[in-house]
Parts: sequence; structure tokens; C-alpha cells
Amino acid sequence: MPSPAGSLPLDGIRVIEFTHMIMGPTCGMILADLGAEVIKIEPPGGDKTRTLPGLGVGFFRSFNRNKKSIVLDLQTPDGLSAAKGLIGDSDVLIENFRPGLMTQLGLGYETLKASFPRLIYVSHKGFLPGPYESRLALDEVVQDMAGLTYMTGPVGRPLRAGTSVNDIMGGMFGAVGVMAALRERDRTGRGQEIQSALFENCALLASQHMQQYQMTGEPPPPFPERVSAWSVYDTFTVAEGAQLFIGAVSDRQFLTLCDLLKRPDLAQDPALATNAQRVALRPQLLAQLADTLRHLAIDDLCTQLEQAGLPYARVVRPDQLVNDPHLIASGGLAPMQTDTGETTQVVLLPLLMDGRRLGVRQPLAKIGEHTHEVLGREPGSDTPGGAA
Repeated sequence: MPSPAGSLPLDGIRVIEFTHMIMGPTCGMILADLGAEVIKIEPPGGDKTRTLPGLGVGFFRSFNRNKKSIVLDLQTPDGLSAAKGLIGDSDVLIENFRPGLMTQLGLGYETLKASFPRLIYVSHKGFLPGPYESRLALDEVVQDMAGLTYMTGPVGRPLRAGTSVNDIMGGMFGAVGVMAALRERDRTGRGQEIQSALFENCALLASQHMQQYQMTGEPPPPFPERVSAWSVYDTFTVAEGAQLFIGAVSDRQFLTLCDLLKRPDLAQDPALATNAQRVALRPQLLAQLADTLRHLAIDDLCTQLEQAGLPYARVVRPDQLVNDPHLIASGGLAPMQTDTGETTQVVLLPLLMDGRRLGVRQPLAKIGEHTHEVLGREPGSDTPGGAA
């Protein structure tokens, strides 16, 4: 039976969120976009993620949409009592604080499950239980530990991925765990604890290279030093210094590229007849292609590659995506009113569900904006734990 018009998959699910930074908030954002009522607990003065400088300036706006905000001081008895009351009325609890903090506050899973046996409790950590579990972790820490920086940079120059891949994916796996636990609770009537961790997430990202080693007995080389499976699979500098990735991963695609570039000499060379032969001569072949491509305008090349059906991509900066025609046309960008009243464009979940995108349903919450709605008290009045 189809869902009622306008409904969302997680309508009726309440989530209480004790999070900051990226990993936990990403989990909450996914659940909120899917329709859950997500109540973010902020400390007096608000989540410090709201005011991060530099590369952190966009964190809060990116990962906290469609949530409500209340302020509680969990260091006070009244604040803890209010938090426990909300937990008792919730289906899911999300947290990503340092190891042991929720237990110290009396809000650990082992403490809560006796009173709230249907509660689904999601902890976002650096490591799953084991020798590393008490260590503090950051995205870059686990990228080093799990081989991602090694695989990304050239030999001797490990390089972290340019975005918080493990934080974001760790939050996503937390949300996957929530949805599986909700389904299981439908059958058993019981909640459970879920743990999602940065290190284990990054190990999954490196899993193909781990398998490569087990199959070949040889450590995999970093990406810049890789032995490519295809002869033409690289980024070239074209006219005016623009950069363009081009791939030709079959014999037919190679001939098409040669025709497009007006290089019949390469297409007819018997030493380049098969992909295996071309891979063996890859440095020389790429040098010849680069010599032709450096004179060609990127706009013309993109048009021709598109018409020829060849894989290609401009090297794009994130700021340029704000005006990306496909993101705009596919509904992947949506306007959101910020907590300070401006309008910004946010990237929606990469999902199409029953022909619709999961969009922005409300302005980004101000600090404690929903305290009165959720707790029945005005923000800044006699709110449990000194809401501000």
C-alpha cells in the first residue's frame, strides 16, 4: 500500500540527539530528512559547532537541518531529569560525545535500558570495542590508521581526503543501524544499542586494497603511483591551464577518443591495438595525448566528449557546485533559512524516493528555539537545567 500523500518514511518516530561536530549530527539529519522528529539537546550558550571558524564554519548549517533545538544543562539535576523525561518519550537516542561521558552523566545505555527497554541507543565513536576503544579519534587520525592517507598521497607524502568522509559515512551507518533496529523492534518489541565507529568505517573504505594485498601478496601502491587497469584514465591539462579527466576503458572507447582528437596515428598503431598493450606503453601514450590536449579548449572538449559518450569530468571546486546545472535541475540543492535569517543553499540526501527528494521542511533552529514547544517552558525562563 502506498504511503499517504505528503507523509515521510519515519513520521511518528522521535529522536533525542546529544551530539556536536559532524558524525552524530549527520545521523540525526538523515533521520530528520526521512521524517523523524529530531530534538537536538544543546548546552547553555548553544552547540559550539555553531561558531567554529575556518574550515569548520559550515559544519552546523550542513548537518543540522530539519531538527528542533532545546537547551539543557546536563550538569544539573534538573537538566538531567528533563533529559531522562525526553528519552522516555523517544524511540531513538543519538550521541557522539567522548568515551564514557554519557555513562558519567547517568545516560549510558546500560543505565537507561532497564527503564526504557524499547529505546534504540546509537553511539558514534572513534573505535568499536577493542584495544583502541578508549582513544580519542578524529577523521584524520583514522584516515592515517586505516591506510586512507597512504593510498591518497604520493609515496612518502600521506594526504588526508579533502572532506570529512569518515564522520559523514559514520553518521550514515548509524542511521542505517537505526532503521534496521526499528524494523527489528517491530518484531521483538525491544530496543538495542548500536555503535558506529570512525576507524571501522575507514577500514571499509580501504577494504578493496586490503583484499588486493591478500590476493597478490603485494602491498597496494598509493593512488598516484598506481598501476592502472586502463591506459587512458587520467587528468590532463588543456588550454589556459584548465584540467579535465578523460577515461577510455575499452578498445572501442580508445578508437573513439583517437577519432575525436584527430589522432589516426594512435588508432592505427599495432602496438596500441589492445588495452593490455596500451597499458604497457602508458607513459608514452599519455604524453602523446597530453601534447594534443594542451592546445584544446575545455568547453569544446566537454561538448565533444559528451556527444561521443566518453567518460570525462572537469576538475571542479566545491564553491562551483552551488551553480551546478545538474544539482539544481535534479533538486539536489534546496534553499534553507538559517538561524540568523539569511537563505543558504544546502545539499539534500542523494536519494529519490517515490519520485521526490527529501527536502528542507523548516528553518535551521535557533539555540533553544523549541524549548517551550518540547518542554512547555519559554526559552530563557525557568527551564530545566538553566536553558538559555
